[in-house]
Amino acid sequence: MNVMNVDKIDTDAPLFAPDAFRLTDAQAELLAKARRFGKRVLAPRAAKHDREATFPIENFRDMHPEGLLGICIPKEYGGLGADYQTYSLAASELGRYCGATALSWNMHVCSTLWSGPISDEMDMPADERATHLKRREVHYRRILDDGAVYAQPFSEGGAAAAGAVAFGTEARPVDGGYIVNGKKIFASLSGSADYYGALCTRRAEGEEAMRRNTLYLAIPANAEGVSVTGEWDPLGMRGTVSRTLIFKDVFVPDDAALMPPGVYYQAVLRWPHMFLTLTPTYMGLAQAAYDFTVSYLRGELPGMPPVKRRMFPTKQLAVAEMKLMLEQTKAIWFQVISEARPNPSKDSVMRAYAAQYTVMENANAIAVKAIRTCGGQAMLKSLPLERIYRDSRCGSLMLPWTAEICMDRLGKETLYEPGEKDE
Repeated sequence: MNVMNVDKIDTDAPLFAPDAFRLTDAQAELLAKARRFGKRVLAPRAAKHDREATFPIENFRDMHPEGLLGICIPKEYGGLGADYQTYSLAASELGRYCGATALSWNMHVCSTLWSGPISDEMDMPADERATHLKRREVHYRRILDDGAVYAQPFSEGGAAAAGAVAFGTEARPVDGGYIVNGKKIFASLSGSADYYGALCTRRAEGEEAMRRNTLYLAIPANAEGVSVTGEWDPLGMRGTVSRTLIFKDVFVPDDAALMPPGVYYQAVLRWPHMFLTLTPTYMGLAQAAYDFTVSYLRGELPGMPPVKRRMFPTKQLAVAEMKLMLEQTKAIWFQVISEARPNPSKDSVMRAYAAQYTVMENANAIAVKAIRTCGGQAMLKSLPLERIYRDSRCGSLMLPWTAEICMDRLGKETLYEPGEKDE
């Protein structure tokens, strides 16, 4: 028997062990599917898309027969019916193998998560809900039958993406629908998605722009007036290809709505964990950086000579510090994604801010520690750690909950109750 094989660490073991984290058999099966897909399909392509800054559309095409494009589409429509927690865990598994694919997949999945499980828990008149159920089935059929890919352009370069003001992209009501004008920056999947799930402000002539009038509209990529501009050459997440998206007098019919008018604003107030779905990618990257370090120091990294470097006390201490940080990060993140629900308590929301900050900061801190611990070879682009470092670096900048916003809200909401002022 080969002792080396017996002793080898399984770096493809579940990120969250089903027994330890009390997952159901169905969850464990779906997470195993995501993990196998990530290892088989995403990992071999990740370096090429990062190097060339090209969108991995073939990954999305390969997700279609696996059912992963419809992971959060309710089962009655033919989807996998994953809830918020299950989707988050699956996304973290994909993030281990290709951060760019996992992050842009989130933009696609949110169109179904928001219009599906989250909308189902929002208040709507019966006739409005019936219309919504009919409309969302059209979008779901495109995804399940045709493999359509949806994007979720959010940022605009101002305070709208942080929830401070109304979106500058506006939808003017006309007979049968809306005329949309505006611009979205850092628009993941721009130029590759089939539909852009754009957040915009419904604003009739003479009306004030208000956040409560936010619409969530699926705009066809081939609609007249839709264009993509600019270059994409960032530090990390180069495979998301998040170029600038322009809407110029784009007509969108009423039935393009992914959520009924007012429901997005209701969800913002009542379902704040909806904005935590960027974190699974970075949770996966944190695990990947740790796994790389362990394999490298044990001489088990594929394609590298079987040279062990684990006997040095400084490296043992560094790995111990990485393990502590990883377990602390996983613990708060798992707790938070498990308690996501409508109308959470103040403490629950503050834990969500804390989890967002912790994951985004610690993913990169673990990657930094990994590079210093493994040494010079870890910087080579022929190895994945250098890419993991760059991909993890910008998580703290992600709106609507940047690291600074999370800290600001944690401080204020700890010291002030709603409505309190210093007189």
